[in-house]
Amino acid sequence: MTEAESQSPAPSAGRNAQRSALAMAVFAVVCTAMMALTQWLTAPAIEASRYQERMQVLQALLPTGSYDNDVVQDAISLGPTPALGLRYGGRVYRARLGTQPAALIVEAHAPDGYAGEIQLLVGVRADGRLTGVRVTAHKETPGLGDYIDIRKDRRSPPWMSQFTNLSFAQLEMSKWKPRREGGGFDDVTGATLSARAVIRASAAALAFILHNEELLYTTPTGERLDGLLAPDAGDLESRIQRYHP
Repeated sequence: MTEAESQSPAPSAGRNAQRSALAMAVFAVVCTAMMALTQWLTAPAIEASRYQERMQVLQALLPTGSYDNDVVQDAISLGPTPALGLRYGGRVYRARLGTQPAALIVEAHAPDGYAGEIQLLVGVRADGRLTGVRVTAHKETPGLGDYIDIRKDRRSPPWMSQFTNLSFAQLEMSKWKPRREGGGFDDVTGATLSARAVIRASAAALAFILHNEELLYTTPTGERLDGLLAPDAGDLESRIQRYHP
């Protein structure tokens, strides 16, 4: 065998390698295109599902007939807001009836739950009363901590119903704690830490909304607010007196 004959397979091997690389590249492009197309086709359905899920939660905090706007769309963002326990920010939803403010619903986090952070939605009417409070995520002990999730609580009435229509005029802020600690909320045997965390976060959210109400209602939809603070004692008392002279 001559030297030329012994080296002849090399070009063929090179062409095979090129074909394999090209086939893999084409396959990768096709797969990427199919994934992008699938995402594009399913995005509207996924977004619609998220919209409906959020709307259902918000509607649970808004009395029927109390608003007529799209609450999910009429929302603004908050930057990191320690007063609400929001390390990375959150959202505020605005309910309106015609041109009149009806209620605000804010995202809030209770950092001191028994098993970690408890995420909440807190609704406040334009007259300073809570529409209610809902827990949206938590890691509390199954069974013992179920009472803070109204979907799992088997009590009648549910423990979370204590917040509905409550205001600082009815229960001063110093009393927003479990009864065994001298407060005005029912105790839950074996799960006081969860109750305390939800009560504290709800009181803080109510105070925050009363203090920042005008700005929260009037900021254009879709914009972000940064640096909002909790009220001091004097400001909070004047706000309470305005709603309940």
